[in-house]
Amino acid sequence: MKVEKLHGWQVSITQALDIQRRLAAQVTRSNEVGVPRFIAGVDISVDKGQGVATGAVVVLKYPELGVVETKVVNDKLNFPYIPGLLSFREAPLILATCQKLTVAPDLILVDGQGIAHPRRMGLASHIGLWLNSPTIGCAKSLLCGTHQVPGTEPGSYAEVVDHGEIIGAALRTKLGTKPIYVSIGHKIDLPTAIHWVMECCGGYRIPEPTRLAHLAAGGNLSLQAGYQGKLFG
Repeated sequence: MKVEKLHGWQVSITQALDIQRRLAAQVTRSNEVGVPRFIAGVDISVDKGQGVATGAVVVLKYPELGVVETKVVNDKLNFPYIPGLLSFREAPLILATCQKLTVAPDLILVDGQGIAHPRRMGLASHIGLWLNSPTIGCAKSLLCGTHQVPGTEPGSYAEVVDHGEIIGAALRTKLGTKPIYVSIGHKIDLPTAIHWVMECCGGYRIPEPTRLAHLAAGGNLSLQAGYQGKLFG
């Protein structure tokens, strides 16, 4: 998968903030997703003791949601953990992993924020710009903004609003569970992002692509049974 170089990663905090503000204006918030053939999920797992992380990308075929390809890369993280600057810590590893793919996904779900971010430039948006690909932020917690409580039925959602701007949705994906936070990453609009997240949940709270990427990053994907398709190392 092709990765575009938009800037360097060895930057100061001030430079990182400037990059986020500049790139935020380049995010496309209109939908460019038709019916995807391949949907990917990305995630990382960090070994805090060793200072090493594992990046994983899992590509699923839609609508079966069977695994067609998975890639895993291990490397050190070279940027400190700073709230709001997560992409400078995690994106280089995720992009290195995506670069190894032989199947180019039509849509990528990211375990992190998209524009639901103080500077509208979360991990999903940052990755979407570097890959020039539609992305959706699928976070498990709220970074900024407020929302009402969504309905209890799967598919119910409440808009997340920050300074008068709708930046995402608190989406109920499964009965009896907490909502997840969906936001535009790049090349998609919010209603379409919500639609595809629900299409990918498969009975779980977390969408299947990011759920499997989480397992792959933790070295546990091979322990799961029932996947269709072929796994590639």
